[in-house]
Amino acid sequence: MKLVAAAKVRRAQEAVVNGRTFSESLVEVLYNINEQLLTEDVDVPLTSIRPVKKVALVVVTGDRGLCGGFNNAILKKGEARIAELKQLGLDYTIISVGKKGNSYFIRRPYIPVDRFFDGSSLPTAKEAQAIADDVFSLFVSEEVDKVELLYTKFVSLVKSDPVIHTLLPLSPKGEICDVNGVCVDAAEDEFFRLTTKEGKLTVERGVVRTETADFSPILQFEQDPVQILDALLPLYLNSQVLRALQESLASELAARMSAMSNATDNAQELKKTLSIVYNRQRQAKITGEILEIVAGANALV
Repeated sequence: MKLVAAAKVRRAQEAVVNGRTFSESLVEVLYNINEQLLTEDVDVPLTSIRPVKKVALVVVTGDRGLCGGFNNAILKKGEARIAELKQLGLDYTIISVGKKGNSYFIRRPYIPVDRFFDGSSLPTAKEAQAIADDVFSLFVSEEVDKVELLYTKFVSLVKSDPVIHTLLPLSPKGEICDVNGVCVDAAEDEFFRLTTKEGKLTVERGVVRTETADFSPILQFEQDPVQILDALLPLYLNSQVLRALQESLASELAARMSAMSNATDNAQELKKTLSIVYNRQRQAKITGEILEIVAGANALV
């Protein structure tokens, strides 16, 4: 199972790399259109900030177990965030993604859930679009005033961090911020490469920044830039949801690799311990039988 998880980690990594070209182009256009709108009062629904009365929490979990504390960690993070919202006097609803999260919330009917989504072995843009459409409708209809995304950020094969990001309202530049106001520049993208080092699987990590060259000053938009931004931000929302699903999957597979490796090591240690106990018992029995034979022979002399 460790080798199977390693192969799936590589597939998840390739999915992230293959989708980077579209994300980079989208970020480049967002940046440049935003520059055109700096002097204008932009009224785009996905960027509108209003007093927060109700928060939607998108909780991304895995579909399977045997991955250590992966699912438990993100669910505990969600419970802690729910407690914080209750202390602030804010209402909330849950959008659950993943079978483990679905079964968790189904067993707790006192937690309001808007929708359940099943995950898959490899996230696709279609699945991300379904989640993004539900989030979009909740926010634009003003059923919720803020949407937060809870997922597990992939750090390395031995470490992953449950994080909370503000998904909506979006920044015009597409920045994603956590609940503490720490924002990640949309033009900066992290990549992970699965490789081997000294005969062991490892991950090389780096940061790539999208070059956002300015559009030509003589370039004219056929449509109003506000309309273009209004069309692009939902695409960017979809790309952020897809990225979170991919990171969560990579974290789950890495956790499963670690869990299976630990299980293999524990099984080998148990086998070694039981072999020693068995050999000691066997030797003691053989020694006892020899002593009985010797004692019987001496008695006959």
